[in-house]
Amino acid sequence: MPEPPLENIVLIGFMGSGKSTIGRELSQLLGYPLLDTDALIVERDGRPIPRIFAESGEEAFRDLESAVLADLHAGGPSHRVIATGGGIVTLPKNRRLLRRLGYVVWLMVTPKAVLRRTSRNKQRPLLNNPDPTGTISRLLEERTPLYRETSHLAVETDSLNFPEISAGIIESARYFFGRSK
Repeated sequence: MPEPPLENIVLIGFMGSGKSTIGRELSQLLGYPLLDTDALIVERDGRPIPRIFAESGEEAFRDLESAVLADLHAGGPSHRVIATGGGIVTLPKNRRLLRRLGYVVWLMVTPKAVLRRTSRNKQRPLLNNPDPTGTISRLLEERTPLYRETSHLAVETDSLNFPEISAGIIESARYFFGRSK
């Protein structure tokens, strides 16, 4: 019988889906610490994410993501909110670790909303190209099945406000953790 997941809430989804904002909201409402895998990568590596991509490439960045996830799982306390980077689901080992870390919530977002929410942010290495709209559509198409496979709950973020989303996640997580005991 597989071991039950740790009692954390893990947020996955594409860039601009609201993981950081909803993570802060959940952290405040629940009194859980918020851990952001991107911030942990920067802390571990000592370089900002765009520089990691530029100097070492995406594969090296994905390896850093995997190492951070493994540390979070090994460090194992429960009752944390964990916000992840948008591409963390691209590696199979990460998808397995995410599900062991806790209740995985996929924050769904449309390409139009991603472009609106990220257009002013130049710190998005995967969007710094001549066709960010095409890149968003292609990456979302590639990653959607991976988000679906990894998540316990999918929440559409375009039509709800952050307090509504957070309240729904908390209720769903309580039910999930009550069942898994």
